Amino acid sequence: MTTARAAPRSVELASSITKQRAERIARGHACVTCQEYSYKKITVKPSSPEHQEELGELWHVVMVCGICGTHQELGIDDDGDIVYAG
Repeated sequence: MTTARAAPRSVELASSITKQRAERIARGHACVTCQEYSYKKITVKPSSPEHQEELGELWHVVMVCGICGTHQELGIDDDGDIVYAG
């Protein structure tokens, strides 16, 4: 009986969208409060294993709006779709 081994996380990230692509997707998302596209800070990190398993999120983005100062989070899956915003 053979058991399937999980791919290392680095291989998993390399086979889907890049960190730079995730940042471009995040910049294309309007602020949830003022609907502007100007951000003074965007942080893109790999998602936690819990978020990846539960939501299918690959990248976790934290953004600070440059107009109203709202802190918001985005979850981006391996296809480049936004899983959640808030």
